[in-house]
Amino acid sequence: MDRIGTLDNGYQLHVKRLFGYAGLICLLLTQANCGGGAEIGALPRVTPAPSTPIKHIVIIVQENRSPDNLFHGLPGADIANTGKDSHGHTLTLQPVGLAADFFLSHTHNSFAKGYDAGKMDGFNLEDQSCPNPPCTYVYVPPSQVHPYFQLAEQYTFGDRMFQTNQGPSFPAHQYLIAGTSEPSVGSNLLAAENPTTQQGNTTAGCDAPVGTSVAMIDPNGNESTQMFPCFEHPTLIDMLDANNVSWKYYAPNANSIWTGPNSIKHLRFGDDWKKVIIPETKVLTDITAGNLATVSWIIPDAAASDHPGSTDGSGPSWVASIVNEIGQSAYWKDTAIFIVWDDWGGFYDHVPPPNIFNSYELGMRVPLIVVSPYAKSGYVSHVDHECGSILKYVEEDFGLGSLGFSDARSDDLSDCFNYLQTPNSFHVISAPIGPKYFLRAGAVHGPPDDD
Repeated sequence: MDRIGTLDNGYQLHVKRLFGYAGLICLLLTQANCGGGAEIGALPRVTPAPSTPIKHIVIIVQENRSPDNLFHGLPGADIANTGKDSHGHTLTLQPVGLAADFFLSHTHNSFAKGYDAGKMDGFNLEDQSCPNPPCTYVYVPPSQVHPYFQLAEQYTFGDRMFQTNQGPSFPAHQYLIAGTSEPSVGSNLLAAENPTTQQGNTTAGCDAPVGTSVAMIDPNGNESTQMFPCFEHPTLIDMLDANNVSWKYYAPNANSIWTGPNSIKHLRFGDDWKKVIIPETKVLTDITAGNLATVSWIIPDAAASDHPGSTDGSGPSWVASIVNEIGQSAYWKDTAIFIVWDDWGGFYDHVPPPNIFNSYELGMRVPLIVVSPYAKSGYVSHVDHECGSILKYVEEDFGLGSLGFSDARSDDLSDCFNYLQTPNSFHVISAPIGPKYFLRAGAVHGPPDDD
C-alpha cells in the first residue's frame, strides 16, 4: 500500500482516512475554525473499546545504536559477531566502551552507503572519526550495558525492529510522534536530515532562529529542497487529545532536535505545549507522586543518552531508574513500557530492512525492549516491527483510529504480549546509578545530541 495514496490525490485520501468525509469538507473549507479552532481541523472522537489490561504506555527513546552494537551475545537474538566491508573483507566486531568518544555519520547518505542495496557491506565508507577506523564495526561489552540485558532477558526483545526513516534523529523523532516527517498532509517531501542554522549550528523547531533549514527528500531521492523545520499535520498527540487520553512528553530542553512537538506548529504554539515537561527527570517525581500520564514519551539528556561522544555511560542506569520507579509503583500492574533507540547511529548491523517503501522508508534495525506484566517472558520477537508499530499499539489500545501514515502499514506488536498469562512480578533492575543521581541538584540537562 502506498504511504498515503498517490501523489495526486494523497492529500484527500489521507484526510478521508483520518477525519472522515465530514471532517475533510470542514478542513478544506477552513482549517483555522473547524471544531474548536485547531489549525489541522478537529479529529473525530472515538469511543475506546479497550481489549487489554494496559492503561498506561511509556515510550523511552534512547539514541544511536544498532542491535549488533549494543546487544552483543544476547541469547536467542539475531546478533552478528562479524560483518562484511566494501572490499569483501570479513571484519570481526571489536569491543569499544559505551562512553567512547568518537563520531559516526548517520545521514541518509550514510544509510545508503551502509545498506548498499541490501548487501549491508558499506559501513566502512561512512564518515567517521575514531582512533582506529573503521569504528562502525564494534560492539559494547555486555558488562557496560547490564541493565539493558536484564530487561531484554526478563521480558521481550525485538530483533526485527527497524527505524522508519533512513536518517538521523530529527526526522526519527517526528516519526515517533506522527508516523511521518512530511511537512504537511499530502506533501511528497519528507524531512531527511537534521536542521542547521546559517551559522552551522544544529537546532530545530518552530521557534528556531530565522534561516534555520532542513533538507527534504523527494520521491526520487533528491535532497535539493530546504525548508524551515516547522510542520503542520496530525500527530498521535492530537488523537490522544481528541479522545481525552492524557499524555506528557519529557525532554531535556525545548529546541533540541529530539523534542518532536516543537516542530509541529499547533503543538508548539497551542495549549498542548504545557504538556511538554522540561527537564526530563521530572518523570521520576511524577511517577512517585502518582502523576504519570496515560501515554508518556521520555527523552534523555546528553550524558544519559547512548550517543557516542555525548554519553558518560549512564544511559542504561537512566532507563533502569525509570523502569524501577514504575515497577515499584501502583502503575506496574497496567503499564507497557517500550524502550527503543531512535536510529542506528552509523554502527554496523547485518540485517537489511525487509521492505523499502519509498525513497526514505524503511531504515536500519534498532533495538526494542518491551517491559510489562503482560510482556512475554524471555521472548525474542523475530516479527518485523518499525516505529509505526508503537503508534499502532497506542492507537489500538485506546481505540483511537489510525493516522494513516507509517502506523497504517505497521504491525501492532501483539506478538510481544500475552494478556492471558499470569502477570509478571516486577524484579528490580540492578544498575550502578540510581534515581537520586539523575535528580541531583545542579544537574545540567543538555540536549541529547546535535546529529
